[in-house]
Amino acid sequence: MPRVRSQPRFRFELRLYFLALGVGMPPLAVALWLLASSPRFPVLRGVLELLLPLVWLAGAWSLRQHVVRPLQTLSNLLASLREGDYAVQARGARHGDALGEVLFELNALARHLHVQRLEALEAGMLLRKVMAEVDMAVMAFDADDRLRLLNPAAERLLQAPLEQLRGRRAAELGLAACLEGEPARTLALDLPGGSGRWEMRRGGFREHGLPLQLLLLSDLSRPLREEERRAWQRLLRVIGHEINNSLTPIKSISSSLRQLLALQTPPADWRDDMQSGLDIIASRSAALARFLETYTRLARLPPPQPRPFSVEEWIGRVARLETRLPVQVEPGPPLTLVADPDQMEQLLINLVRNAADAALETGGGVRLRWRQNGGALTLEIDDDGPGLANPANLFVPFFTTKPGGTGAGLVLSRQIAEAHRGTLTLENRAPGPGCRARLRLPLTRPERAPAATA
Repeated sequence: MPRVRSQPRFRFELRLYFLALGVGMPPLAVALWLLASSPRFPVLRGVLELLLPLVWLAGAWSLRQHVVRPLQTLSNLLASLREGDYAVQARGARHGDALGEVLFELNALARHLHVQRLEALEAGMLLRKVMAEVDMAVMAFDADDRLRLLNPAAERLLQAPLEQLRGRRAAELGLAACLEGEPARTLALDLPGGSGRWEMRRGGFREHGLPLQLLLLSDLSRPLREEERRAWQRLLRVIGHEINNSLTPIKSISSSLRQLLALQTPPADWRDDMQSGLDIIASRSAALARFLETYTRLARLPPPQPRPFSVEEWIGRVARLETRLPVQVEPGPPLTLVADPDQMEQLLINLVRNAADAALETGGGVRLRWRQNGGALTLEIDDDGPGLANPANLFVPFFTTKPGGTGAGLVLSRQIAEAHRGTLTLENRAPGPGCRARLRLPLTRPERAPAATA
């Protein structure tokens, strides 16, 4: 329990005045005693005996005023600062003087607080503007799960204004599941302003010392449907193009062979024509089968089975598999990678093969290096080829610029990298020419390795 201090009997001004009187009383008493003991100049003695007490009282009062007035000025300045009026400035603020230093610092504090208040007001206005314009529902709940704050997007989602929603519990609003479990996840919600799948993020903050939970909801249904529609369009366009490339010659050659068989007297080389046509049909059918097999492999990539293996041995083994040109492997640190060795070998084979294909076009070479960045492995493959003409379509399924290519190698490689919590990027080297493939993988086993999906 805090101690309650007793109030002084006299105010500070009176105590200061009495202290000044007390300090001047001994010399005044001595002076009066000396005057009284001197028999000479009685008139002058009487004047001095009357004047000295007046000077004593006036000096004590003057000392009181010199102390009290600056304190009153400081009190007025502090009151202005407390009330938020930072325009008041103290006169007499200067360096080299004790009181002037205090006034100077108070003026500096007032200017600093004024700037801070302007910045806070501008930040608050910006925050309110952003919250009003953002297309994401933002809400704040207190410790009792009662709604305290929300933005216009949340009002539209809940189909009611803040005045009607403030103080209602999350369960009443259909948001109880959002305040439990993982702070960042997707979930299905059925709310007055919309239903479907939502991305939810939750965090904590304090307002006026009270803990609040900040809830952000973003509707995923519309962008997911739009992205799904675009994906289907791309997939159908590629599949339709590939199937037409195979069915068109098959249809044409089948019609020609049917006309050949319908002749009463076929030409002498009809058997050669039949054999050539059937070979083309078989070739296009095999190409179509390979295409479908590649698509199935992309769609059914199994989850990785991690186990430790040497990075140096893995890179050296894949580099030796490329026999068309020598792959220069630069020495790197001895590292152990925890990943699926079969999938990692397939990934690196695809990257080295692409680099070698590009280098053979210009007669250049391929260089491979690796290093450790924190807890991750960074592997780079450089080639001296012509570079990337269309980087935007590199990872589009079945997009390829190679004659006879399927366009699945890079897509499969990126799926493998992402299944191991890694990344794969390709870019033109600067200064060129050529391309650089950069693979980044965590050296330790991920807690949960997700299965790759098409």
